[in-house]
Amino acid sequence: MSHLRMPKLRAFSIATFLPFAVFCSNLGLQAKDPPSDACVMLPAARLAKVLEQPFGPPAKTTAPAASYDLVTGTDCTYQAGKGLARQLLFRIYVDPSTDVAKNTFTELSAFYGPNKAVAGNWDIAYMDAHHAIHVQKGKVRYYLNLNPVGTDAAKAETQLTALAAWVAGQL
Repeated sequence: MSHLRMPKLRAFSIATFLPFAVFCSNLGLQAKDPPSDACVMLPAARLAKVLEQPFGPPAKTTAPAASYDLVTGTDCTYQAGKGLARQLLFRIYVDPSTDVAKNTFTELSAFYGPNKAVAGNWDIAYMDAHHAIHVQKGKVRYYLNLNPVGTDAAKAETQLTALAAWVAGQL
């Protein structure tokens, strides 16, 4: 008699557990907000490893809003410690919603062209005409600009893409 109840119990367990499992799996797909100090998302040690030269800690300042009705962001500016005198700017904005971030990202992209799409673990990204990478993931938009790029622009683009992926992995 107990073997007749087993299929009903199994069906009940699956019906109860499946929606919960789907809900939990979708939580991992949603981008999360960056920490209150966004500069900690890109440590100087990571820059040194990827860009193959030491960088000092970031100087943190407020990034201007792109227009009066948009949010201000955070600028994290890193200076190279040795080797080629370089600066990396990591600029990040957290918009009120994914839709606002996506619309703003799309509107601003027209000012940086021609743009080259970059695939990665984000919603959309492109490399601009000056070899800087612009990324939108969820309600977060960010930008990485290395100045000067150096003599090998393709290598710099690969390095900036790796840094952008590092940041996206934390969102």
